[in-house]
Amino acid sequence: MPNAKVLESKKAVVESLTGKIQEASSVVFVDYKGITVAQDTELRKQFREAGVDYTVVKNTLTNFAAKNAGYDFSEVLNGTTAMASTTGDPIAPARIVCEFAKKNKLKTLTIKGGIVEGSVLSADQLNGFGELPSKNALVASVLGTFLAPISSLAFVLDQIREQKEGGAA
Repeated sequence: MPNAKVLESKKAVVESLTGKIQEASSVVFVDYKGITVAQDTELRKQFREAGVDYTVVKNTLTNFAAKNAGYDFSEVLNGTTAMASTTGDPIAPARIVCEFAKKNKLKTLTIKGGIVEGSVLSADQLNGFGELPSKNALVASVLGTFLAPISSLAFVLDQIREQKEGGAA
């Protein structure tokens, strides 16, 4: 039986992880086995820049935290596991992992499963999110689509104005 100090520290870790899981817009569990220190450092840098919290977690404590938050990840929480969570762009963690693995030709850096906006998703579903552009890029694309007809109308009106001014001269 562990001593009281160790037990208290483990309880604190579980409480902290439970809070992260409950507050996050998305949580992705990653198998990081087989990446070098340099690759890990670069991956962490990309996560930091995107506002994603990335930590290596103990499977048992994370499983307790997930159950406290109302989720069951006992099937995926085995082997080497890291947790990427964010309160911002919900697809950022999955997108960063997928892009990083593809760019570095890493077959061992894989998504195990996770949560996006309260829904438990499989590794395949999260890998599909990894192919999507960022939320800001999607918003820009939609706004560009909305602005295209207005821009075309402005161009046509300008051409009509130029023709009338040119014809009057």
